[in-house]
Amino acid sequence: MRFASIGSGSEGNGLVVEAGATRILIDCGFGLRDTAARLERIGLTPESLDAILVTHEHADHICGVPAFAARYRIPVWLTFGTLMVVGDQLINNERVYGFDSHEAFAIGDLEIRPFPVPHDAREPVQFVLSDGAFRVGVVTDLGTSTPYVEASLTGCDALVLECNHDVTLLAESDYPVSLKARIAGRFGHLDNDRARTLLAALDTARLQHILAAHLSQQNNTPGRARAALAGALGCTAEWIGIADQSNGFGWRTLS
Repeated sequence: MRFASIGSGSEGNGLVVEAGATRILIDCGFGLRDTAARLERIGLTPESLDAILVTHEHADHICGVPAFAARYRIPVWLTFGTLMVVGDQLINNERVYGFDSHEAFAIGDLEIRPFPVPHDAREPVQFVLSDGAFRVGVVTDLGTSTPYVEASLTGCDALVLECNHDVTLLAESDYPVSLKARIAGRFGHLDNDRARTLLAALDTARLQHILAAHLSQQNNTPGRARAALAGALGCTAEWIGIADQSNGFGWRTLS
């Protein structure tokens, strides 16, 4: 089982998870040609994807899905709540499937376990994906953790975890007050300290990889995000990976 990011941040998101003969893209916040080029960087073609999972309807996660999925005839999976918001954008897509945010389902060799998160969208979810031996947890858009989030993520072999902003940098930024309140609110985005608290609450005994994701380019730095997560794990900051906006991160393998 392996996974890679084609980009992570407010300008677009996409994460590929692969097991056996199955390859899934989580979110697609890039244009048609840009997505294909980003996939090519990690050695993939659009035709090799078996499905696209959507976490929620915000543009940096879904704006590329309708055209990309229609062009390459890729099935799209999203919660019923998200489908209610964006269904008219997917009328040209042949295969669109709704799912309940609390119910697991399978796509090929991967089991998908969605879980709801506090975020300012209709029915936002994040995912744990498993091939039966390993589990990859993905949580990139939430304002605060919950016991259900922690129960879903504990014991994973790999984590892609939001570290959106540093509280001080956000407070001192030139963002409008309303935007600062939205980002820092319980339905906004996870800051470094809250990410560290979430991580410290998990069983990380099996953890092989952890990547800090969805970093604000204005209100965070890789060094601050790494320091926060390293503090929770008691490891060196260099062990913490970063999913950046331009390049994401390369393949990480679980074994």
